[in-house]
Amino acid sequence: MTSRAPSARPAVRHGWVQALVVVSAGLVAMGAVAALGLWAAGAADLPGGAFPHVVAATVVLAVGGSVEPAGSAGGLAEADAGLTVVPLSVTLTGALVIAAGFLRPLRHRAVAGVAELGGWAARVAVLWLLALLGLSLAARRTFVIDLGEDTLGDIGDFLGVRPEAGFTTDVPPTLFFGLLWLAGVLVLALVVARGAPLPAGLLRFQTSVRPAAYAMVLLLLAYVAIGAVIGLVVTAARGRAAETFAVLLLGLPNLAWPALTIGFGATWDGRVEGPPELPVPHVLDQVLRAPGVSTLDLPALAGYDGRVWWLPVVDAVLLPAAAFVMAVRSPAGVRAWRHAVRMAVALALTVLMICLAGRVHAHYGLSVLGIADLGGGLAGELLLRPRPWSALGLAVLWGLVAGFAGALLARPVRRRGETGAA
Repeated sequence: MTSRAPSARPAVRHGWVQALVVVSAGLVAMGAVAALGLWAAGAADLPGGAFPHVVAATVVLAVGGSVEPAGSAGGLAEADAGLTVVPLSVTLTGALVIAAGFLRPLRHRAVAGVAELGGWAARVAVLWLLALLGLSLAARRTFVIDLGEDTLGDIGDFLGVRPEAGFTTDVPPTLFFGLLWLAGVLVLALVVARGAPLPAGLLRFQTSVRPAAYAMVLLLLAYVAIGAVIGLVVTAARGRAAETFAVLLLGLPNLAWPALTIGFGATWDGRVEGPPELPVPHVLDQVLRAPGVSTLDLPALAGYDGRVWWLPVVDAVLLPAAAFVMAVRSPAGVRAWRHAVRMAVALALTVLMICLAGRVHAHYGLSVLGIADLGGGLAGELLLRPRPWSALGLAVLWGLVAGFAGALLARPVRRRGETGAA
């Protein structure tokens, strides 16, 4: 009697249907979060059925696309507007869903060929570009601006000025940066997930890169979770639930991740002009409304609210915790100083991403016969920008200290390989 070897596990298919599921799931998740956040912010009341177009524009912005103000103020009026912002809550949602869908057919395997990974990624990319093209065409709308019942409105009615405002999408940059965003998500998914297969030639890098990347993703998600808890607690205590949920669903990482950098001493510059009561923490709104460009750092924020001093405490806990996770997921033979260097590099790259993605600049203005706003809420500016070089330097310093501390904390924990000296 002859025995037969057990059959190998059949390869999981990842063809066009599976790629369509991945892209569709990502877009549906992003669209749902964007729609709920915009609804909470009051965008459902925009005239002319603009709400679905605004949702599409928000998703386009979330993947790095280019949405530009559009419209006409008429011959006797002048309009000026610009927008540079990434709604990072929508971005994060899409990244997590697409990464999970991309990795699902590849799980339970140690190695995958370059051709296999490239073909799977290419299918997702082709359908992603088609979907992004459709979103870009949908993210266009103009509508008439109500000048109000004050002096500016009276002048507009007398002269027959009917200014129109709206937005449009620059398709080529949107497709390029949207594809770049997708590539970053897929590469990061392969780098972070312990069970994700890599080409044989890259396996030697997984013990040095993968634990650090995983620790940084965990750190960013921890800050988002803490920010969400704080937002919900403040809502329960003070009300204004709609505004709080708008921030949580559209831009929670836009607040939480700069707070990470401010906690270890980084500085941001900002400015707010225009309608009061922005849906942001009260202390931030107070600092940003000072004359000129304001400095956002620990002393400046603490001058309005002493609880800001908890930020460095949170950093002092979470950064060594992330370094501990990195060390535990690394082979035991890695020396502590190597952990410190890897942590410093990983944190610096993470802070660079925060500085690039966290920039905000939105301005808008309307004047009739040279008369601007007059208190009608038709002009304003929101600016938030980092000082990247000092932030990167501080990230390296904190990364070295936290990395060394995390390596020492991980010594008693059983890991792969033999115990190495520090």
